[in-house]
Amino acid sequence: MMNYFFTEEQQMIIDTAKEFAEKYIKPVREKYDEEGHFPTAEVKAMGEAGLCGLYIPEEYGGMGKGIMGLCLAVEEMSKVCSAIALSMAATALGTFPILLFSTDTQKKKYLPDIASGKNLAAFGLTEANAGSDALGMQTTAKKDGDYYILNGTKQWITNGGEAQIYSVIAVTDRARGSRGLTAFIIEKDTPGFTFGKKENKMGIRASATRELVFQDCKIHKDQIIAKEGMGAIVAVNTLYNSRPGVAAQALGIAAGAFEEALAYSRQRKQFGQPISSFQAVQHMLANMATEVEAARALLYATAKTIDAAGDAKAFAKESAMSKLYCSDVAMKVTVDAVQILGGYGYMKEYPVEKMMRDAKITQIYEGTNQIQRNEIALGLIKEIASKK
Repeated sequence: MMNYFFTEEQQMIIDTAKEFAEKYIKPVREKYDEEGHFPTAEVKAMGEAGLCGLYIPEEYGGMGKGIMGLCLAVEEMSKVCSAIALSMAATALGTFPILLFSTDTQKKKYLPDIASGKNLAAFGLTEANAGSDALGMQTTAKKDGDYYILNGTKQWITNGGEAQIYSVIAVTDRARGSRGLTAFIIEKDTPGFTFGKKENKMGIRASATRELVFQDCKIHKDQIIAKEGMGAIVAVNTLYNSRPGVAAQALGIAAGAFEEALAYSRQRKQFGQPISSFQAVQHMLANMATEVEAARALLYATAKTIDAAGDAKAFAKESAMSKLYCSDVAMKVTVDAVQILGGYGYMKEYPVEKMMRDAKITQIYEGTNQIQRNEIALGLIKEIASKK
């Protein structure tokens, strides 16, 4: 790993996350993956270790270490198990709408318990027929005096059923298009708010994925995030801030798989010598190492830039680039890691097959990589147009 000249606090975050992953995550990752078990006890320990509030300002009980602090911790834990690390990363996704757009009163009510790890959060945007096309959503919120009545279903929601706080986007005025969406904070025990079945997934199996079901769910107007009609703005800016977190997850998966493959190549002997002495394997390792380091450099630069600017919208292109590149690297590196381990790599006793399964989702959620390419191209076109 290159020298990124971390501050003393950043190095402490890395060391804490690494120690936590080895002590709490590694012993249970295989069992939790096999059983699809949500890491409730580990999340509690995460909070006690101070990892849950890294990106939340100090005034609301966090550590104020920004996107960079979050990415460093997620990367380190994802080297061991990205599914367990995802409980924190997905909470950040659900927290960003509150952090970026809510009132001070709302922040004081919700952020301290999220920062401490007492409460998890989730983000309700995706629906069965509204994935990349968010404007196709069918969940509605009809105004009724000082309240809104929500009806509809959100699909594939990470932390669904486990989180206590949900940031949910619904249609309040379909005739207004993107200006007819509104964001709400919804608490788990709100009447009319229930959950569908827990999904049986290919990867990230220790992470809970469920439907959010709203049936005449009554929400007070004080639970609106920002203002009515600003839901699209809330959603887009949330994703600009959260995509580096997905990139960090993907980077951690890739780095973990590379480390496993490198160590194995030194131990495994064929024809009387370690397979690391064979040029074919050496070239694979060289490519893997280069790709991981390039992904890391892009991610860190993006995270630092967003933190320094305080406005992720200005760096939507870079945010998309980091998510796109890191997730593509994760998929390629994990496939190569399985190849280097050969038959053993295909067996569940070794972690690389799990890493390969976990890597795939990073190319899909929080905007497919095809959508990321659209976002990048749009940013490039806007930059050219602004210079004319």
